[in-house]
Amino acid sequence: MGVVAGLQQQAIDCEELGSPMYAELARLMVDDYELGGASTGVLGSYEGHQNDEALALPLLAAVHRLVLAGEAPELAGFYPSVGGVWDPVLGWEAFAQVLRSRVGELRAAVLQRPQTNEVRRSVALYGGLLQLVHEVPLPVRLMEIGSSAGLNLRADHFRYNLADGSSYGRADSPVVIEDAWSGREVPRAALRIAERVGSDVAPVNALSEEGARTLTSYVWADQVERLARLRGALAIAREVPADLRRADAVSFVRGLELSEGHLTVLWHSIMWTYLSKEDQAAVDAALADLGAQAGESTPLARLRLEPPGEWGDEFLVELQTWPGGARRVLGHADPHGQGLVWTS
Repeated sequence: MGVVAGLQQQAIDCEELGSPMYAELARLMVDDYELGGASTGVLGSYEGHQNDEALALPLLAAVHRLVLAGEAPELAGFYPSVGGVWDPVLGWEAFAQVLRSRVGELRAAVLQRPQTNEVRRSVALYGGLLQLVHEVPLPVRLMEIGSSAGLNLRADHFRYNLADGSSYGRADSPVVIEDAWSGREVPRAALRIAERVGSDVAPVNALSEEGARTLTSYVWADQVERLARLRGALAIAREVPADLRRADAVSFVRGLELSEGHLTVLWHSIMWTYLSKEDQAAVDAALADLGAQAGESTPLARLRLEPPGEWGDEFLVELQTWPGGARRVLGHADPHGQGLVWTS
């Protein structure tokens, strides 16, 4: 695709997902890059790189991280995440100055794999789990691949408000998700999570200052509601333990076992396209092998929020259950979990 096309696509994505500041920054970087400006110094050497179209998000995160750490005071006044107010003229001048002064550091940072932990995606997990345990009323062993910091493993400790004034989840939660979903009614089943285990090739320790800053850096700086949800989820992570392991998806799934009297659920969201085709096939095969061992007292389920193909505007909430391996689509949402509509 190329660096310019990647920046242009990032601008579109930010606009559609409610970040006018980052959309403007991405467009300003396009103009600057084409003129050989500060962004060329950071991104120019990666033109033709296999992921040259995917450099915008890690670059924006790397700069945001500097702001959060207090290492870019000239830019902080324009970042709402630390109390600033965005200005497209003065803000861009300060942003470009950071690019020029930190070129080596930022050039290395753009190749790092994004480590997002979008809390709003929990709507798909929580609502899907309620529908699942309504049908299979057993305690849940919740397993996640590509879990980053494992914040969504605590989805049952968030509060989900609906447009009609009703709500689900924990009443006193510091994480409040407005307009959580619409469409088909979700049953109010008794959800009991007995075990929470996540895996990631580079897990983030949400309990550390460094880990919390890393996660926050990937939230777009003008999205104050997303930032508030993340900060609330970090507080819950300090209260509710989860076992976070350094493991690739294939190894983790191959190591899963079923448990008598428990419903084992494998969950993943917006990580599948980051796996190679070979690894996707290996995860599917390992899960099918495990499903072949499932019984009425040792059931298995896979719950996912992923695009139906490589990528796109529609992301499906899909559920597959064993014994049997039956698969169905429960609903659809955008990649941040917004606009979730339950269809079945």
